Amino acid sequence: MTSDDIKEQLKQVKYPGFSRDIVSFGLVRSAAFVDGTAKVSLAITTSDPKIPLYVKTEVDKCLRAMPGVKETIIDIAVSAAKTPAAGGNLGGNAAAPKGIAHSVAIASGKGGVGKSTFAVNLACALAQILTKRERPGRVGLMDCDIYGPSVPLMMGLQGRPEVDGDFLVPMERHGVKVMSMGFLVDENTPVVWRGPMIMKTIQQFVQNVKWGELDVLLVDLPPGTGDAQLSLVQTLPLDGAILVTTPQAAATNIARKGGLMFQKVNVPLLGVAENMSWFVDSAGQKHALFGTGGGIVTAEKLGTTLLGQVPLLSEIREGGDSGMPVVVKSPESPAAETFRAIAHTLLDRLTKPRVLPA
Repeated sequence: MTSDDIKEQLKQVKYPGFSRDIVSFGLVRSAAFVDGTAKVSLAITTSDPKIPLYVKTEVDKCLRAMPGVKETIIDIAVSAAKTPAAGGNLGGNAAAPKGIAHSVAIASGKGGVGKSTFAVNLACALAQILTKRERPGRVGLMDCDIYGPSVPLMMGLQGRPEVDGDFLVPMERHGVKVMSMGFLVDENTPVVWRGPMIMKTIQQFVQNVKWGELDVLLVDLPPGTGDAQLSLVQTLPLDGAILVTTPQAAATNIARKGGLMFQKVNVPLLGVAENMSWFVDSAGQKHALFGTGGGIVTAEKLGTTLLGQVPLLSEIREGGDSGMPVVVKSPESPAAETFRAIAHTLLDRLTKPRVLPA
């Protein structure tokens, strides 16, 4: 029995709260088989004492199911996490970068629901509100969609970020500081990376970017519950997550799983945003192209609230394609007002003290 045989077997062990296994997450340092004993060395970063115990139990059961394994030796090196900010997740291995007051993940679980479009417009809406409060330049947008970064296009940004010592300086437009993988690779070069490289990139976006003083950092996550999500909750204490979905069951069922993932890693759900809720034709008639009620049902099942419903409008799509989000290009439009209403609700929830259950 070889080391590769053992690692292949360990792919059956999922990291708690995620659909990815401990091998693909790069948590298995070494594996060997000697005289009937399977020896495995793992490295985990967490402040939750239940996670190492759970992983060790699952690894032991997995190894003992292999032919010829009589005993197991499982060594787990646990890196203790620093205490996160109040209301943050318990999976983080570092405090929030100095100067960032609140960090919020924008997630969907499923692709194709307009999550990045929502994140861009929400960031611009937050910037407009904070500018009126005489707090300009205090919104950040971190594009963690490593494989398909679309934020640079939607924000109308091109080129490379400047370097200040060991730090990247985020690019800025529409009052929002932005960092994206799209700034660092050629637009014609596909990113073909395994999990550990994705995790390292996200850690660098958090720790090695000169964000400065921010009231809110929005983190646009890729679809799914994999490498990017795990790396983020281990690196940045999140104040909460917003789930973006369209009304139909094909999207809401996956969004609900994404919400359950955040709950398992102790990240509060700040609400659900329903995108593409309806379309209004030239005669003024409203059409629910993707069904109705999906957003509110998802919110209720997850024990949170519906933040708002964003209609399916060509001006929202056009704004993203042109680098002028609808909140900026048509600030008085109904769509812009919807995004600003959600932004106001988000700021209220972030600034009000959270009541913890007894």
